[in-house]
Amino acid sequence: MMRFSVSKLASALVAPSEPTPSGNLPLSSVDRTTAVRVTVDLILVFEHGEEPAKVIREALSKALVPYYPVAGRIVEPNPGEPEVACTGDGVWFVEASTNFGLKDVNNLERPLMIPKDDLLPCPPHGVNTEDVILMMQVTKFTCGGFAVGIRFSHTVFDGLGVSQFLKAATEMATGLTQPTVAPVWCREAIPNPPKRPQGEPPSFNAFPFENSIIDLSLDSINHVRDEFIKETGHKCSIFDVITAMVWQGRTRAIGLESHVEVRLGFAANVRHLLHEVLPQGGGFYGNCVFPVGITSTSGKIKHASLVEVVSLIREAKESLATKFSEWLLGDPQEDAYRVPLDYGTLVVSDWSRVGFSEVDFGWGEPIHVSPLNDDCNMVASCIYLKPPKPKQGVRLMTRCVVMEHLASFDDLMMKSA
Repeated sequence: MMRFSVSKLASALVAPSEPTPSGNLPLSSVDRTTAVRVTVDLILVFEHGEEPAKVIREALSKALVPYYPVAGRIVEPNPGEPEVACTGDGVWFVEASTNFGLKDVNNLERPLMIPKDDLLPCPPHGVNTEDVILMMQVTKFTCGGFAVGIRFSHTVFDGLGVSQFLKAATEMATGLTQPTVAPVWCREAIPNPPKRPQGEPPSFNAFPFENSIIDLSLDSINHVRDEFIKETGHKCSIFDVITAMVWQGRTRAIGLESHVEVRLGFAANVRHLLHEVLPQGGGFYGNCVFPVGITSTSGKIKHASLVEVVSLIREAKESLATKFSEWLLGDPQEDAYRVPLDYGTLVVSDWSRVGFSEVDFGWGEPIHVSPLNDDCNMVASCIYLKPPKPKQGVRLMTRCVVMEHLASFDDLMMKSA
C-alpha cells in the first residue's frame, strides 16, 4: 500500500513588497468579542498551477502593501482590548510537496486520507498562533494540482473579509497593481457598547461529535421554497430552507424529551446596518457579524412542518436590526454572543456565499473548499458549502451529533436530499 508523504520544503515570513505604515490600530467592539477570538483553518484545492508557491508568495507580498495590518501582529496592551501592531513582520508562508496526486486522496474531500496538519502551516518556534493574523501553506501534488491551506485570525477578519483579502492577492497574481476593492480599516467607526456585567463564565462540555457530509439537491430545496410561497404568500431563501431541514432533522435524531429547550444560532452579516458609519463602496474587512438565536422546544421543532420551521427562522432574521441596535446600546438583559453550549444547541454557518469558491490565482477556481477546524467539540455545528462541480445544490459538512445519533440523522437528512 502506498504511503502518503508530505514534505514541508521551505518556511519563511512574507513581508510587504514596499514600506508600510507602523503603529497600532484599534479593533472594533465586534472584533473584540470572545466569540471571534479564534483561529479558523481552511483549505482550497486546485486542479493545476504553474509554480503556485512562487506565484502566490509574490502576490501575497504585493497584497500586503494595501493590506499592511495583515502583516502585523495582535497585541493586547490592556486586558480584553486587543489591537493590531503594524510591525510589517509578514505572513508565515510554507511551501510543501507530496509523493501522490489529488485523485489518490479523493481530492482531499472528507474523510481526509492524510493528517490535516500536513496541509496547514504551523507558526515558527516561539510565536503564538493567536498573535499571527494569517498563515498560508501551498502544497504541490504530483498530478500538477495544489492546495492552499490557510489559518486566519477571526479577530481581524470575518469570512467575507478574508475572502476579500484572498481575492486581492489573486488580482496581484494576475497582474493588477492595486486591488479592485480598496481595503478599509475603519474599526473605530463601529460604536462601542457600554460594558456589561460579566456574570458567571460559561460552562463547557466536550461532546464526541461525528463528521458527516450530505449533499442537498436544488430540487429538494426549491420544493420547500415553493411550499412556503404557497402557504404563506412570502418568499424564503435557500439558507432558510437548509437551516430548517438541518435543525429539524437533528432535533428528531437526538430525541430529547418534548419539553427540553433546543436552540439554533447563526451569524448574520450586519454591514447594511452600519452603512451610516462605514465608508460607502465596500472594502471593510473586519468582523461585521452578529449572532441570531432561536429558542424553542424539542417537541415543537420535531412535530412542526418545514414551512413552520422556516417561518421561525425568518422571524428571527427580521428581528436582526432591533437586536443589533439593543446590543450596541448595551442592553444588559442579554448578551447575544453568549450561547449555552449544551447538546441542545446547534450553530450553522453559510460558507457557500462567502467567496472562497471564487478565489482564482490564474488557473481556475478551486475544485474543493473545506474548513479544517475538526477539533472543536464544544458546540454542534453545520457548515454549508458549494458541492464539487458539476453538482448543484448545497453540501453540508456537519459535526452535530454523537455516534449513537449519527445513523438516524444521516437517514433523516438523506430523505430530505
